[in-house]
Amino acid sequence: MSDEQIPVVRDVGQGTAKLMPDVDRERAWLLTVDGAPQSYVDLDDPQHLEFEYVRRLAHVLDCAAEPGLALDLLHLGGGALTLPRYAAATRPGSRQAVVEFDAGLVELVAEHLPLAAGTGVTVHTADARAWLEAAPAGSADVVVADVFGGSRVPAQLTSVEYARAAARVLRPGGLYAANLADGAPFDFLRAQVANFAEVFPELALVAEPAVLRGRRFGNAVLLASDAPLAVGALARRCAGDAFPARVEYGDGLARFRKGAVPVADADAAPSPAPPEGAFSLG
Repeated sequence: MSDEQIPVVRDVGQGTAKLMPDVDRERAWLLTVDGAPQSYVDLDDPQHLEFEYVRRLAHVLDCAAEPGLALDLLHLGGGALTLPRYAAATRPGSRQAVVEFDAGLVELVAEHLPLAAGTGVTVHTADARAWLEAAPAGSADVVVADVFGGSRVPAQLTSVEYARAAARVLRPGGLYAANLADGAPFDFLRAQVANFAEVFPELALVAEPAVLRGRRFGNAVLLASDAPLAVGALARRCAGDAFPARVEYGDGLARFRKGAVPVADADAAPSPAPPEGAFSLG
């Protein structure tokens, strides 16, 4: 990589990708696709996380097992590999598979934001649902889903059949975590909770209070497991973050999803399009 950090613009499968250097951090980059922020990576400090929802996913990973314990992770959606880099730094020895549909994006990231040697991360160019359904049963400790076609979660990742496919890949006690986006009246997000409630006994939702109150459209992290979730530790981490979030679970989450029913593949639809400017820069 050249010492001179200049923006990189390239057409990829999902649109026009741009890598922009952060003037305040020597080897940090923002990835956007068609103007929408996708990833932020500091090559010198993989534990530096800028995006609020990524910070919440990192808190989830931190609470998923004993500190430093190596895990087998499956990431659906890659972007610039922010979370895999974080997991490699905080849980050395972990085996991580990343599935990214956009081959052009994979090439761009590999060229300009290469992974450090020995990270244990393998990137595959493939469809997330197809990969999940072909993956060995009980092969992952954690499945992280952060898949957006443009600014929307694809329909094939929004059904109860998809939830069952995720459960099949997880080991007993394993954890599913998904980055989703919605706004009031939360028809999409409530349906996603209903989908995973059909398959997993333990659920939680992590989001900024203003999003959960319906004041604005935003990200929410859905958690699911067949074992009790570390909601206390997670709630403390999220509440103490620079961008505080709330963990909804138990009776509160049951009230949130009241009336929502699981969605089958035949009826599945993408997540709603965000309002103009919701995730764009400038």
